[in-house]
Amino acid sequence: MYRYVLKRLAQYVPVLIGVSVIAFLLVHVLSGDPVRTMLGTGATEEQVEHVRTQLGLNAPLHVRYLSWLAGVLGGDFGRSIMSGESVSSLILTTLPRTLWLAFGAAVLSIGIGIPAGVVSAVHRYSKWDYGATLLAFGGISIPNFFLGIVLILLFAEHLAWLPSGGYVSPLADPVEGFRRLILPWIALGTALASIVMRMMRSSLLEVMNDQYIETATAKGLTRDLIRNKHAIANALIPTVTIVGLNVGYLLGGAIVIEEIFAIPGFGQLTLNAVLNRDFVVLQGVLLVTAFLFTSVNFIVDLVYAYLDPRITYE
Repeated sequence: MYRYVLKRLAQYVPVLIGVSVIAFLLVHVLSGDPVRTMLGTGATEEQVEHVRTQLGLNAPLHVRYLSWLAGVLGGDFGRSIMSGESVSSLILTTLPRTLWLAFGAAVLSIGIGIPAGVVSAVHRYSKWDYGATLLAFGGISIPNFFLGIVLILLFAEHLAWLPSGGYVSPLADPVEGFRRLILPWIALGTALASIVMRMMRSSLLEVMNDQYIETATAKGLTRDLIRNKHAIANALIPTVTIVGLNVGYLLGGAIVIEEIFAIPGFGQLTLNAVLNRDFVVLQGVLLVTAFLFTSVNFIVDLVYAYLDPRITYE
């Protein structure tokens, strides 16, 4: 296990370097002219060239990349060309808010999807199965931005049970912080909960037909004991994979959800950087997103061994 962990950590380096190269090149190719965007159409050529020189944009592309990469390794992602603020500071300020949002949505989806999938598989073709399947298809079909708007209209405007938006850190004020995150969590996590439920149902039904289940039944073990002690753990393996792969969905969906619920998080930082063609912020955002996605999938691989002792990494 330790050799596997060290090997995977060593693979981080080329992956992140490759991502950094791709992010750097794509941003510079697609971002247009950020200096003209920053100065406006009335700027003269002399003003544009002066700002280019200040930002180091007149240097060759490979020199700019190496300079940026050296700063990243030292924890300096540069400064926003629009606001002049440190990109590292912007990321450290906004990222925890999005992580709270994504983490809560993931917990919600797992907490609802897995039990619902188990119940649906155990009571196959019953009213519980049909009801859970209907809700799952509805959850997958409804776009998260539309669900968010409906939740605001119902629970914030009509019933006045919860706030319609804004952000308060749960560490500063736990009650108000969680109240403001309930609706965003539901809006972002509903689709994933539906996917988890369907995956858990199909996986458990498949596992219950495996040969070792028949062997355990022949030895006299009860169906409930076999399901709870052996089948569910094995059925969780593909479900955990789905959750890991959907981390990108949660981070991407956070952009829309944060805009709807007025959460000043990582998603809004990304959106503003795109709209303003702030390539320095975009480079940092892309690199941090790749790091998060890679880290979660690494954790998912480790969870496999915990769920199924037969899996070895040596």
